[in-house]
Parts: sequence; C-alpha cells; structure tokens
Amino acid sequence: MSTGLLVLRLLLAGLLFGHAVQKLFGWFGGSGLAATATVFASWGFRPGVPMVLMAGTCELVAAGLLALGLVVPLAAAIAIGTMTVAVSANFAKGFWAHLGGYEVAFVYAGMAFVVALTGPGRFSVDRAAGLDRHGVGWGFLALAAGLLAAAPPVLARRRNLAADRSSGQPD
Repeated sequence: MSTGLLVLRLLLAGLLFGHAVQKLFGWFGGSGLAATATVFASWGFRPGVPMVLMAGTCELVAAGLLALGLVVPLAAAIAIGTMTVAVSANFAKGFWAHLGGYEVAFVYAGMAFVVALTGPGRFSVDRAAGLDRHGVGWGFLALAAGLLAAAPPVLARRRNLAADRSSGQPD
C-alpha cells in the first residue's frame, strides 16, 4: 500500500508542478506569466499577474510537499483550494475537459483528498518524523480548509464578472 501511496503522491505532485510551471514560466507548452495573467483577468481573477503568481506558487508548494510526503494534510488543503478555484473558472462549461470543463481540476482535488484521507504512506518525511496525520478527520479537515481558502478568490471573481456585466463589458 505504501508504494501505491508514493506513486499517487508523486503523480499528483508532478501534475501540479507541470501546471505551475506552464503558468509561471511557459514550460511544457504553457503560456507563461503575462499571457496566463490575461486569461485569468478575463475569467474575473484580477489583477491577473498576482492571481497567476498565487495559483502557481500554491501549485508548486503543494507539489513539493506532496512529493516529499511532508505535512500532507496541509499539502492536500493547498491543492484542494487551488483546484477549487480552477473549477470555478470552468464550471459553466460542464464537467468534461474536452469541452473546456473542470474535469482535470476536479480530479486533482479528488486525488489530494484521497491522499489526505489515507496519509502519505511509509515512504514519506511525515512517517519518518512521526508526523503521519491521516484518516477521515484529517481528510475532511484538509477538504474544509481548501474550500474555505478558495472562497475569497471565487467570490472576488464573481464580483468582478458581475461588475463587468453591469458596465457592459463582455465576460
């Protein structure tokens, strides 16, 4: 089981890392900071550059912590929160990614929740340091913390888009 948890953690860490560096540096075919900031601003996440920096930094931090198996409930909460914000940007397009939906962000958040529930496993800094905190309580605490942390940017996005509509600007 610990080998499976290690693979799950590393897979999620790698995916989060890839998302972050696409946004921040344009690696792996990403758009980079300036172009991604324009997209974020059009989605209502303003100002665009600080919002991209926050999203990318959260993804990098979560990726690093998950890869190490370090403070896994916190890592999961960061990933869940960041992916919840991403879901909000694509929610209106439905679930499936091939239609522009939120499938990918939802799956990443779900993976983070699973890791918080099960713990990092034997091959982790948390286990080596005696800090392995997991289980239903820790999993739901990570979920609640992530959702709570996502609320301010999601609500700000809604306000920004409502202001755009009232001023006649396109979404």
